[in-house]
Amino acid sequence: MSGSPVEVREESAEAEARPGRWLALAVLVLAVLLVAVDATVLGLATPFLSEDLEPSGTQLLWIGDIYSFVIAGLLVSMGGLGDRIGRKKLLLGGSVAFGAVSALTAYAQSAEMMIGARALLGVAGATLMPSTLALIRNLFPDARERSLAVGLWGATASAGMAVGPVLGGFLLEHFWWGSVFLINLPVMALLVLVGAKLLPESRDPAPGPWDLPSVLLSLVGMVGVVYAVKEAAVYGVRGDIAATGAVGVLVLGWFVRRQLTLPDPLLDMRLFRHRGFSGAVLADLFTVLGLSGLVFFLSQYLQLVQGRDPLEAGLAELPTAAGAVVAGLLAGRAARRFSVRAAVSGGLAAIGLALAALLWLRTDTGYPLLGAVLLVVGVGAGLAFTVTADVILSTVPRDQAGAASAVSETAYELGAALGIAVLGSIVTGAYRGFTPPAGVPGPAAERADDSIGGAVEAAAALPSETGTALLATARDAFVDGLRIAAGVGAGVLLATALAAWFLLRHQRLDG
Repeated sequence: MSGSPVEVREESAEAEARPGRWLALAVLVLAVLLVAVDATVLGLATPFLSEDLEPSGTQLLWIGDIYSFVIAGLLVSMGGLGDRIGRKKLLLGGSVAFGAVSALTAYAQSAEMMIGARALLGVAGATLMPSTLALIRNLFPDARERSLAVGLWGATASAGMAVGPVLGGFLLEHFWWGSVFLINLPVMALLVLVGAKLLPESRDPAPGPWDLPSVLLSLVGMVGVVYAVKEAAVYGVRGDIAATGAVGVLVLGWFVRRQLTLPDPLLDMRLFRHRGFSGAVLADLFTVLGLSGLVFFLSQYLQLVQGRDPLEAGLAELPTAAGAVVAGLLAGRAARRFSVRAAVSGGLAAIGLALAALLWLRTDTGYPLLGAVLLVVGVGAGLAFTVTADVILSTVPRDQAGAASAVSETAYELGAALGIAVLGSIVTGAYRGFTPPAGVPGPAAERADDSIGGAVEAAAALPSETGTALLATARDAFVDGLRIAAGVGAGVLLATALAAWFLLRHQRLDG
């Protein structure tokens, strides 16, 4: 049976775009890389930014967190908007906004201006991620080519966290802190120029209205949950934090109920009735949880425990990016030769086993073990994340590709927050309360008890022998916490691998 006139026009647009599809993909992948890098690159710039803008402790936390809060809260809404107004239009408009706000962020003159700019950067970033994945479906109608394209996309998204510290370390050694944002401008300009010519437009042929109450519910619910998870990692489960999380969960429940009653929902919740779709989203969440938690805490370990400078620590994490890229390129072939569930479960199990290897971590562990762990995690993440993205695209109707892609990206952002927060609470809980050596004054001991970074600063202000003893004790306590967190993470990832084995049974990639 022939398709509708709109579908025929979309297929024609795809056919016309095919000669430049790989160049268009390269630009889309660069956009994804920048969004992923932007989530991690700020950490290294924080000391320099603090010196110039002099933010309070609370303002500094908001500068670091507001970007991921806003992205997590708006991804589903922006995916639905792209389905309605056109994914190409949303992507190009978001790219212009991302570039403009990056310049505003680089030249922020106050902490308040920086917080506002980072929030706007999150809004623009939320338009890019789901649009790029949804457009891949239209650029690559051939299933095998699409798997390779999704592999490049997934590898880039997985590798972005590891690339951020390297890029940030290089820029901060040669330029001022604003340079970590200005690198976005030429890439976004290239995306707009090439994308306007080569990207096909695609949208839902019969879109309903963009439901503003659903947008607000999604934003409030996701921000509430992510905020509570992150704050609990830093301050423990206080009453106000638990209340914020509970409100977020209730609002998300309201969002789900509203979607089930609307004739044209922002997100079709019936997608989750498909076992393959639900399994893929679950695997996405825990893949990124393991990846982000490991990269975040090994960054601290490499710098604060082993004394490496930021650029050296970033370079030490490159095996993660290399493993993710190679595995992402081979993921589609592996899923077809063996099975989808073997590829996804194998990737999750690889991350879990790599985390388990950290049970033998010590303060003086050599780089060969660390490098091997990071490489295996990258391979596992590239394999699992890429195949699940392909599954998500292939299990939904084409006109819902934007909303479905946004669910995948929301799982990515929530996984990143949970990885740092949940594993972070374990590390912090095990670290705090260690007994400082004799002779350490009370204020220094309190500062050291707060964090490993505080211990490094406190030790530097003490007499040499006392400071060395304090630092050795704090580093041992931090590594003890890291081992416990790695063990918990390994258990979670291995359990998820088992769940994915059953949820993705009989799931196959097209072609």
